[in-house]
Amino acid sequence: MRHRKGGRQPLAEDIVTLIKEMARDNRTWGAERIRGELLKLGIKVAKSTIQRYINEVRGPLSAKQTWSTFLRNHAKDIWACDFLQTYDLFFRAIFVFVVVELESRRLLHFGVTRSPDDAWVAQQLREATPFGQGPRFLIRDNDNKFGEAFDRVAEGTDIEVLTTPIQAPKANAICERFLGSLRRECLDFFLILNERHLRRTMRQYQDYFNQARPHQGISQRIPCRSDAAPLQQARGKIVAHPVLGGLHYDYRRKGSAGPSLPRAA
Repeated sequence: MRHRKGGRQPLAEDIVTLIKEMARDNRTWGAERIRGELLKLGIKVAKSTIQRYINEVRGPLSAKQTWSTFLRNHAKDIWACDFLQTYDLFFRAIFVFVVVELESRRLLHFGVTRSPDDAWVAQQLREATPFGQGPRFLIRDNDNKFGEAFDRVAEGTDIEVLTTPIQAPKANAICERFLGSLRRECLDFFLILNERHLRRTMRQYQDYFNQARPHQGISQRIPCRSDAAPLQQARGKIVAHPVLGGLHYDYRRKGSAGPSLPRAA
């Protein structure tokens, strides 16, 4: 490595990459904090040099953790819930309530009703958290369907409810994206007869979404499956299994392990 005349020796590229990585992954860390972390690794870098590389990958330091950083750091401990309003064959409103796990994108629970009041929503949370098993955080919006009964159930299960700001759908983006997928991939293609029909359709979509559908948000993995074989190791004939009456197909190797999915709505 060449030395600059009358100046400091330039940093090795791997150290520069490490500084930028630390700045991106730790949004609350300033130059002095990163300098300390580098010293712990036996790497001595001037504070001013670290600051220069920080500025290349992010804006000014915020004293508070950003929402996106919080979600990324605590995804395994966060659930999100929301409502989707749809209609039956006679244009009468039916509501679907969903609870999604952020880290896996798994649909944990859903409920269907025509009258989503506070008591009903509280009961849905009870059903989603059997034996008091629940997340550390639960994201919801400011819908007046969530009331005191819902909050009491959350408190009794040691869940901290995080209410999103008004008119800020991106604050609950993962749940919003799931509801968008539910419409585009399922409900827009069916004439719903009644609540029973909607529950049956939702149950099949839940099985498909959790057990067979690759998800872009988790690097094309399947929410409830971690045993997918690498492509180069796959062997056997490919079989297409119809889902939701042939609206979608689940492609698998013949003889491969995996749950069987319902075939008709």
